[in-house]
Amino acid sequence: MSLMLAEIGQQPVVIERTIKREGRRIGRFAASLKERRIRLIVLVARGSSDNAALFGRYLLEISTGIPVSLAAPAVHTLYHAKLDLRDALVIGISQSGEGTDINLVLENAKRCGATTLAITNEAASTMAKLADETFLIHAGRERSVAATKTYTGQLLIFHLLARALGESGQKVEVERLPELAAASLGLRPRVEEMVERYAFMDHCVVVGRGLNYANAYEFAIKLMETCYVVAERFSSADFLHGPIAMVEPNFPTFLFAPPGRTLDGMRELLGKLTALGAETVVISSEPSVLKAATRALEIPRRMSEMLSPIPYIIPAQLFAALLAEAKGLSPDRPRSLAKVTKTV
Repeated sequence: MSLMLAEIGQQPVVIERTIKREGRRIGRFAASLKERRIRLIVLVARGSSDNAALFGRYLLEISTGIPVSLAAPAVHTLYHAKLDLRDALVIGISQSGEGTDINLVLENAKRCGATTLAITNEAASTMAKLADETFLIHAGRERSVAATKTYTGQLLIFHLLARALGESGQKVEVERLPELAAASLGLRPRVEEMVERYAFMDHCVVVGRGLNYANAYEFAIKLMETCYVVAERFSSADFLHGPIAMVEPNFPTFLFAPPGRTLDGMRELLGKLTALGAETVVISSEPSVLKAATRALEIPRRMSEMLSPIPYIIPAQLFAALLAEAKGLSPDRPRSLAKVTKTV
């Protein structure tokens, strides 16, 4: 079994451990932010961590009403801009905590008056030392180049932070996530049945929206880095504004379709894709979209849209890892990649 598959299987334990060890600390930090009346949150990351940041943007804005921006690191590292970041919280997200440009942004943000926070898996990292506060993903060492348990650990930290900062009437049952993640791992036999069909797939589209838009990016990057598949990723709304024109019969399309605000739009898109003869693979708990798909990965537990991103990415992670093996590739050692990538 690959390291990637082993680490995918560790996620329920990682999630439970992180909730227990970080939950109260995050609550205290959130209380101090409320006293300081933070008016802006800026997220800075690269790679899979940047996908986690995209989720964090949606969740934090929905939960807190505070505007959230995704940083452009080059503004700081190449153009040396001085921004007014008073009353801002700048959050660096990095599995290793050693991303050169991410850390430079945090340093510059502190000079510009921001409160800084690190979300990382490494307590002794440069990022953890730089930031005013650090929240740890208690994932243990991640050995596969393709991030899995640290990605869902980052999503979890955003869940905990959003719950602590949000209004009391918007409490999300984060404690259910270990159980929901474990249930999604049960989809492995179904994924194993499916991947042989896609062993020669060299291109596809991945679609999500809202809180699962980040998962469209994350699934696509996993297909690109472990399976060498050209995987484009879109919001379902953006996909209808032009890219749908490239769809022809048997074109592979993967859709995240949880219950909630985005389901009607995903159902509509699925209908259009079916009419075009596309090969549709739907990740959902909802019968109305599952029965319309060419192939379906049925999430075994129904949950709110707010809780869905972690349980919904797990079958996608399994698909990427198992497809790589079906293609005769090692998902643990993608060509041209290293575990820690440093850019400026």
